[in-house]
Amino acid sequence: MRQAVGQTMRVNGRSIYVEESGRGPDWVVFEAGGGLGRTCWDPVLPLLADRGRLVAYDRAGFGRSGRTAVQLGIDDMAADLVAMVEAVVPGPFVLVAHSMGGLVARRAAEGLGPRLRGLLLLDPTPESAPVYDTFDQTAAKVDRAMGVTQALVRSRSLARMVSGNIRRVFPADTYAAMLAEDFVPAGIAQTRKEFRAVAAAIPQLRTEPPVLPTCPTVLLSASRPVKGRKQQHAAIAEHQRRWVQTLPDGRFEEVDSGHLIQAEQPEIVADRVGHLLDRTPGRHARSA
Repeated sequence: MRQAVGQTMRVNGRSIYVEESGRGPDWVVFEAGGGLGRTCWDPVLPLLADRGRLVAYDRAGFGRSGRTAVQLGIDDMAADLVAMVEAVVPGPFVLVAHSMGGLVARRAAEGLGPRLRGLLLLDPTPESAPVYDTFDQTAAKVDRAMGVTQALVRSRSLARMVSGNIRRVFPADTYAAMLAEDFVPAGIAQTRKEFRAVAAAIPQLRTEPPVLPTCPTVLLSASRPVKGRKQQHAAIAEHQRRWVQTLPDGRFEEVDSGHLIQAEQPEIVADRVGHLLDRTPGRHARSA
């Protein structure tokens, strides 16, 4: 099994679980996508172990973090990310975020200010894409399906069956941790909450989008669509590209991968993190 050591801490009245690894003067923070936690970064972390301190965590309600009785929104998750960084990271850092985590990261960037040395987004959710015009209806259908999944994963054999896409791309020890922590009734229940949070956030983000990050930003877009979703996939990629083009220092790059870029192309992710660290000098004392 994976040997990472973590700690539980309180942020905004909630309990979250944080793991630190690596060594060196630089700092990198990782924000997972919906339905995933700190373990999804396992393929990337060893590749960056010599570059600096690496911080991965489970959002409140997920993985080893404390359960939540209320429905948290994207803004709540962003506030938790900012509070965790303030408590753990002593200086500027690069932020890496996947999928829904891109919404969290973009909102958190408003509060992180100059501490953010760079932003790496892996196939992030672009709220402007047409596929999200009726996302409330899609979310309702997905929620009903996940309600069935939540009951099925009480059986370990069925949990392995419904998580086959994860098993195929992650290392065995990482998958074992995911199976034990995420593909359980409580984990699926939290995934349903996060999906609802995205549905609620889409119209809000369209009306009041997050302030554009001014730090160097790289967006890696997965080039391989899910079967039967080629047209939707192309529209999402185009809106990802359009968003990057609005940034003062942004770069769009297609990657030969499915949605889970950190598992399928960890070397590319680590390389782009390294480039962001090299581009901007780090200050290793705590910012005022």
